[in-house]
Amino acid sequence: MHYSRERRGFTSPISVGETYDVKIEDVGREGDGIARVEGFVVFVPNTKKGESVKIRVTKVSRRVAFAEVVAE
Repeated sequence: MHYSRERRGFTSPISVGETYDVKIEDVGREGDGIARVEGFVVFVPNTKKGESVKIRVTKVSRRVAFAEVVAE
């Protein structure tokens, strides 16, 4: 049986360019902060666990997204 890499009908709860107010819940292996938006993991560079930040989504993949901190 052959499975394709893409799950059919997959939709992310977030989109590139959207902004969110999030709390950094953890830190990943590369040192990026990890937040969640509707349960979806978002990596945010240059953040620390416990910070509350406003982010803008820069990339969305099948399992995770990447974002940058937006200056208030």
